[in-house]
Amino acid sequence: MINMKKMFFTLVMAGFGFIVNAQPPAGDAKPGEWYGEKISTEGALNINDVVAKLNGGSEFPEVKIKAKITEVCPKKGCWLKLELENGETAMVKMKDYGFFLPVSAKGKTVVIDGKVEIKTTSVAELKHYAEDAKKSKEEIDAITKPEKEVRVMAKGIVIAE
Repeated sequence: MINMKKMFFTLVMAGFGFIVNAQPPAGDAKPGEWYGEKISTEGALNINDVVAKLNGGSEFPEVKIKAKITEVCPKKGCWLKLELENGETAMVKMKDYGFFLPVSAKGKTVVIDGKVEIKTTSVAELKHYAEDAKKSKEEIDAITKPEKEVRVMAKGIVIAE
């Protein structure tokens, strides 16, 4: 009987831990707060300048960029979208799925240290992001082609403004 109680308690605690971890971190995302590796804002390049150089054939295996967040994954805070000057967005994923951002980071300007590249994103992955963003079934079903996008793999993020 005691072993059953211990097992039940362990399962309840594990389930609670899973539920708690399936939400974005709490917080106001105030200037100076960082996520992932601690980085500074010094030396950051405007994301639009980096994208222009990528389109010209340059590569950025390591770069620090500055950009405004337009969207944060409401499910876990596990991806972001950044504003680009052409009305498009850049997708940010966290290196090794190692950290998340609070939803309150939406609208903030951040500096991100990581890798930036232009990548083709599959239909399945685009649909997954749309589901995370709680898009309607019609919007998800309308995704039928892979898309080229600017992709950032972030090692660290600091709230700049």
